[in-house]
This record gives sequence, structure tokens and C-alpha cells, in this order.
Amino acid sequence: MLPVTDVNFVVVKPDNPHLRELIERLDEDLKLRYPTETIYVVDFEDPKVREMTFVVAYLDGLPVGCGGLRPLEYKETELPAMELKRFYVDPSCRKMGIATRLLLFLEEKAVNSGYKEIRLETGIKQPEAIALYVKHGYLPIDLFGPYIGDPDSLCYGKIL
Repeated sequence: MLPVTDVNFVVVKPDNPHLRELIERLDEDLKLRYPTETIYVVDFEDPKVREMTFVVAYLDGLPVGCGGLRPLEYKETELPAMELKRFYVDPSCRKMGIATRLLLFLEEKAVNSGYKEIRLETGIKQPEAIALYVKHGYLPIDLFGPYIGDPDSLCYGKIL
């Protein structure tokens, strides 16, 4: 892995064109792996999308990765948690440490916002994503929310 030092992470609004372009690339990749109807997209028309935090990773000024955090509703007995959503690094920029740095940046954002846990869903056909999450301390958890009963879904969580 070649570490990259000139990566910048920028918090963006949901209508950011670089964010939208990266999410489109992610969706195209997912469509090669899964049936379209089983891909969990972010509904940018939903007013709740404004509650999400979106970040774009820029390498030499070019958008190369993105990720989002969505607050999860919780009961008093649970930890305040966020869900990692739409995490993606362009294939041409993988193995450079960008995904790790982006993940750590998002974890820091969650902590600074008062959250104690991150949960996520990934698919059984995404070994590179699973390896990244496990490497950074995410542990398998029960399927939650819309993922319950989906045979292609795996969920992970990490106490921050």
C-alpha cells in the first residue's frame, strides 16, 4: 500500500455534484454484484437526508471517495449510533490508504457529534469492504432496520 498524504476530506451538502457522481459510480459497481432492487440507496428527495453528514475525499483536487453518516434512532438502553452509508473509493485509488483515512475521519465526526457507535451494512459479495471494516475493529452484528431478512446483507458495528 502506498500511503497518500495529499488527500483532503470535505464535508459537503447532499446536492454536491462530486458526491452525487461518486455515489453513481458506487451504484454502478453494486449493480454488477447484486439485483438493482436489493441496493440500499440514499433517497436524496427525503427531507431527513439533511440530517446526514456527507464527506468527499479529494486527491490532488479530484474527488476519489465518499461516505456518509446517518443518525439512527435509539432507545435509552442503547448507545447513540450512526449508520455508515455510501462508503466508496474509486477503484483506481484503492490500496493507497484513502479508505482507511476516510473511515477514521467519519468515525471522528461521529464522536465529535456525540455518537458512541457506528453500524453499517455491506453485502456478501464485497470482500474488500468486509476486510476494511474488520481490519478497523468492526464486528459482526445482527441485521438491523431495512436489512433484516436480506440474505445478501451483512451488518457490522463498532463502539467508538
